[in-house]
Amino acid sequence: MKTVLFALFAPFLLNAAEQPISLPAVLRLAGANNLDIKLAAERVAEARAQHEAAWMQWFPYVTPGVSFRRHEGNIQTVDGEIIDADKQSLTLGAAVNMQLEAGETYYKNLVTKKLVLAAEHGIEVQRQESIWQGVSAYLEAVRAQAAVGVAGEAVKVASDYAGQVKQAVDAGIAFKGDAFRATAQVERNRLVQRQAREQQRIAAARLAQVLRISPLVELIPDDRTPAPMTFSESSRALSQLAATAVERRPEMAMNAEQLAAAITSGEGAKWAPVVPTLRAEVFHGGLGGGQNDDGPRKFNDSADYSIGLNWRIGPGGLFDRSREQLASSKQRGITIERDKLRDEITRQVVEAHTRVHSLADQLVHARAALSAAEQALTLARERKAFAVGEVLENIQAEQDLTRARLDYLNIVTEHNRAQFLLRRAVGETARAPQRQK
Repeated sequence: MKTVLFALFAPFLLNAAEQPISLPAVLRLAGANNLDIKLAAERVAEARAQHEAAWMQWFPYVTPGVSFRRHEGNIQTVDGEIIDADKQSLTLGAAVNMQLEAGETYYKNLVTKKLVLAAEHGIEVQRQESIWQGVSAYLEAVRAQAAVGVAGEAVKVASDYAGQVKQAVDAGIAFKGDAFRATAQVERNRLVQRQAREQQRIAAARLAQVLRISPLVELIPDDRTPAPMTFSESSRALSQLAATAVERRPEMAMNAEQLAAAITSGEGAKWAPVVPTLRAEVFHGGLGGGQNDDGPRKFNDSADYSIGLNWRIGPGGLFDRSREQLASSKQRGITIERDKLRDEITRQVVEAHTRVHSLADQLVHARAALSAAEQALTLARERKAFAVGEVLENIQAEQDLTRARLDYLNIVTEHNRAQFLLRRAVGETARAPQRQK
């Protein structure tokens, strides 16, 4: 509830410098408040309206009205004689009309119904994409936030060491140039720190945009530093994951409904013209008229009835081969799209699965490199002498540690992205993963 209220009232909280947000909140907001999802929902509404319009073709329509007709001058009688006539008539009533192309209406209803189902699957496609964008933006915001901390720690460590070097120079036991080297390293770290803060603010603005929150609100992730996450999908066999993805991905379900609609449309092109068109009209009202300008006389009830069946031969009807060929071509095109989609989904699964396992291995090496860099800096600081080489050794050790920390943050972030990407590729519902200890 707090997350929903925050999303609703965020535009009014612009004076707040920071607003915390968690990964579960991102999953909820990205899947419910995204504009692309709303566009997909409008496409469903449009498809339903088209289906309703097709269904309404089963029913007749009423045309109430009134008409006045007047004639002056020559007119030809039924037997061919030309006479001079001055007359008028008034008709008042309503007609019930029906022009029912039963075959066309039947198949059109089937097609539009399947297109509604396809559009509904399209909402799920867009929802999964929106959630992925939100998660990716959140993970980047976590990485940027942690990078600021790493840069700040690097500035602190370098500043402390620069102070020690200055004391040694003042005591005459160290070379003055070493103090400048140490100070230069402090300023380089401050430069990195400022760049990291810039990236943190940009990442927060991008996350806010994905979640439809004003970018003026700076979102601060609850996760202060990235921690390795894992899903159960990462331990399953690749072939099993690929088969599951083809079965569960909403894109495949949407394509299946589109293909079913194309097949039904092809059947309609073949069989709908065989069914005749029913035309019927019932008129009931009043008719009156007269000569000269006497106005309508003998106004009384009037009724007409008509009904008929007919077939259409030629374009749009029987023996229209081009219509059947067009439907067949569309069906083959959607079939090709299905095959391409299956290959694309399989590739996505392979790519995500490969990245998950590769980044898991990289994570091991990154941890080892980070541990080695921390030990190297500790050993370098334990030296008591201040020779030039030792100062450079300390600076190099600081740089290696900062680089190792940033590399570790980047690999953890990409590892977590790959975990979510694999789950999305398989077509599973998004949820917060377990964290590795």
